[in-house]
Amino acid sequence: MPSSTPRFGIWALVHGSRAALQDPDEPYDASWSRNRDLVLEAERLGFDSTLVAQHTINPHDETLDQLEAWTASAALAALTTRIEIITAIKPYLYHPVTLAKMAMQIEDISGGRFAINLVNAWNRPELAKAGIGFAEHDERYAYGREWITVVNDLMLGKRTNFKGRFFDVEDYVLRPADRFRERPRIYVGGESEPARALVADRGDFWFINGQPLPDVRRLIDDVGGRARTGPPLRFGLSAFVIARSAEGQAQEHLDHLFALAAKDAALRASQKENTDPKAVMHQTFAKSARVGSNGGTAAGLVGSYETVARRIVEFHRAGIELFMLQFQPFEADMKRFAQEVIPLVRELTARDDE
Repeated sequence: MPSSTPRFGIWALVHGSRAALQDPDEPYDASWSRNRDLVLEAERLGFDSTLVAQHTINPHDETLDQLEAWTASAALAALTTRIEIITAIKPYLYHPVTLAKMAMQIEDISGGRFAINLVNAWNRPELAKAGIGFAEHDERYAYGREWITVVNDLMLGKRTNFKGRFFDVEDYVLRPADRFRERPRIYVGGESEPARALVADRGDFWFINGQPLPDVRRLIDDVGGRARTGPPLRFGLSAFVIARSAEGQAQEHLDHLFALAAKDAALRASQKENTDPKAVMHQTFAKSARVGSNGGTAAGLVGSYETVARRIVEFHRAGIELFMLQFQPFEADMKRFAQEVIPLVRELTARDDE
């Protein structure tokens, strides 16, 4: 079962605006200074988490700015006091021994507020152009499974010996071990069968991309019902939110964002060409029109404050604990959500607990 009260997080703007790149109300800005101020404001407003996605080059347009996830996360860990910092990692970019040490250091800097989000990559040029190579879909997951096995054991402070197809680690131990808990949390993304098997075996949380409630229920029933060791799997959902005082105002803003997103058609087409066609994430996205990344508005969190709050509670009842949210304009709508929607969600969930 999820926690009695939903938790809310924000996507850091690591590659600028989430719905449309050519928005006069939100000029493109993926700078460190903007992301720093955004996360600090999110913490002040009461958000619980931030997700810092990892790309070495901008997935929309290589000429645009791209925040570096791990150095930025270390800085955020030092500047914040309460918010959870979840940083994505593509296993091919870091050896597991190196990454485990980095994760343990950021965990220590944050005082026990760090987590990694394991993703197995979909953007071909990012790896291929670096000479790393872009392996076939299931092969990437086989690599990721070995990789997270090594990282997990090292983050636990274990003296690690591992010999597999991809890694040969002998008598390795990292210190200091976690001073605050057993180890940092492990979030896993991806909805293919290899991804589902991996999260059931190795994850603490499964991040589900934004999609309608019946589809989310089916995913939770499938993966949540699989055999695993340790505590029950927990679930998070990505979603783009448009909440306004009236339904019509929310729909008007959605239409506005669709019109702006149409200006990015050439960039989206290029991104599609660079995407692994076996990535289930993008097959899911093709089912319906949406704005925002990682499912965006497909989750249906568009409407009046009351409508959005009720839909969040319905997802929560289905098993979603953490809602990782996007907005545009980000700062203004993030504040609106914190002030208008979160109190309604708290009120509705309190009734469920009575």
